[in-house]
Amino acid sequence: MSTAIAIIGGVGLFLLGMTIMTDGLKALAGSALRTVLGKAAATPISGAWWGAVITLLVQSSSAVTMTTIGLVSAGLLTFPQGLGLVFGANVGTTGTGWLVALIGVRVSLSAYALPLIFAGALAKLLGSGRIAAAGAAVAGFALVLYGLTTLQEGMRGLAESLHPSDLPAVLGAPGVGWISGFVGLTTLIAIGLVMTAVMQSSTAAIAVTISAFFAGAVSLEQGAALIIGQNIGTATSSALAAIGASTTAKRLALAYVLFKLIAALIAIVAFPFTAAVMKFLVASIDGMTLLAAYHTVYNVVGVAVLLPATQWFTRVVERLLPSKQTALQRALDPSALASPVIAIETARRVVADVLTKMATSVSAALSGGASIARGEIAKSGEALEEVRDFLSELKEPPETEDERLRMTSTLHALDHASRLVEVLADGGLRGQLAGTSFDIRNVDLCKQAMRATQAVGSSITSESALSDRAAPIGWSLSPEVATALADVAGAAAELDALQRDYRTATLASVAPGKLTAADAFARIDTARLLDRIAHHAWRSAAHLVGRGEHDDLAALSIEEAPLEPS
Repeated sequence: MSTAIAIIGGVGLFLLGMTIMTDGLKALAGSALRTVLGKAAATPISGAWWGAVITLLVQSSSAVTMTTIGLVSAGLLTFPQGLGLVFGANVGTTGTGWLVALIGVRVSLSAYALPLIFAGALAKLLGSGRIAAAGAAVAGFALVLYGLTTLQEGMRGLAESLHPSDLPAVLGAPGVGWISGFVGLTTLIAIGLVMTAVMQSSTAAIAVTISAFFAGAVSLEQGAALIIGQNIGTATSSALAAIGASTTAKRLALAYVLFKLIAALIAIVAFPFTAAVMKFLVASIDGMTLLAAYHTVYNVVGVAVLLPATQWFTRVVERLLPSKQTALQRALDPSALASPVIAIETARRVVADVLTKMATSVSAALSGGASIARGEIAKSGEALEEVRDFLSELKEPPETEDERLRMTSTLHALDHASRLVEVLADGGLRGQLAGTSFDIRNVDLCKQAMRATQAVGSSITSESALSDRAAPIGWSLSPEVATALADVAGAAAELDALQRDYRTATLASVAPGKLTAADAFARIDTARLLDRIAHHAWRSAAHLVGRGEHDDLAALSIEEAPLEPS
């Protein structure tokens, strides 16, 4: 009974320590985790590399995976790029096994762990911000070490009653036939899978396996078989988390499960050869290190096999789980709400897309095309309302000043885009003004503003993930965006300046009989409408690129606009 209590208590301390340490490391990383992931996944290969590195640093493959789901849902990463990060996270999560093999089971660290727990807990309770996060990470790490020591003591007791011969023999063991060896292999794989499913942590399950081998309760081959099952078992938590989730989350969860199964199939086929190699190396390398290395190599081989076939793998997953969501539903995925950076950038891109479509429609209508359909205006308004609701459900406030500025800027852009839709819904476009030079100039300026707005909006929706161009005030704009923003600002400013003269000239034309009073007021209303359309398009576009605070931008030439960091 004391052995069972020691093992259960050791696993519990290990899991608790991993949870506290992971939370502390994630808090230390802050928004940098989302930003680095967004920029690191330029290609599936770089995504796999950085996914492994970041997972190793924050000690949480689930944090990397859930952040990746948000980035893919928001359209900031493509699905193949997201797969690269998920593949890499599988490699990074093997790092804790090395900690267990090289330190945890070799020496008793309880004497060092207890003071670290006290120091970390003190920093967590009395500190704030990064100090508290660092304290949690230290306390969690010390709990992991203390849990390993307790687990080690329990395994010593287990080894007195459990011998490798009591477990099924596997392929590669001396004197074991193919059939009985394969049955033993699959049995231990199933046991390993159940261990991970129950503990909900492959790291804890592998720590138990390495500790059991160190205590002599399992053989090297049996430990390797258990690790295969434990590696498959990590997919159970992802599969459960995907129930009721978005299509993107389900696809990444399915890709994760398929990756685990393919890697396991490769490991099973190669097991006799692997067992022979490990048996040869055990003379010069201790078994705990070999098991940790096997866990890492196992995942590296799986990534190496699937990474070159990412595009094909993507098509298979998308066919197995076709999406029934609209583009807007995919963009405003609830999983993105877990990260302020992703949620804000998601909203920003949807606003930019709506603004681009409305500017295109207005420009076409002013050029003599068909008038804007009421249904199109209503659809744009509904999309912006969904963005408002989406941002209202944000789970946590932005962490940094830059993030807060970006959110404020996005809300301003959303407000002006909504006002633009309201103007079009209330006033409509009564067709192109004709007659005086004032009329022609009003229409030309509004068309100029709309074309420039299209350019700004299109540049935003085509930006790379979490691009610096999306940052708030203080960053330089690309020449194309700067030129387009100056064009829409200039057109809006000139339209506004023309209004008083246009109103005076139009009303003066009623007395000589050139216009009826009704026609004059209708033209004034239409000119005022064009002015409001251009104004809201300009303000929305300016806020989308973080330049909404520069109210005097309209009066500046492109050379004078403050485009470089101050």
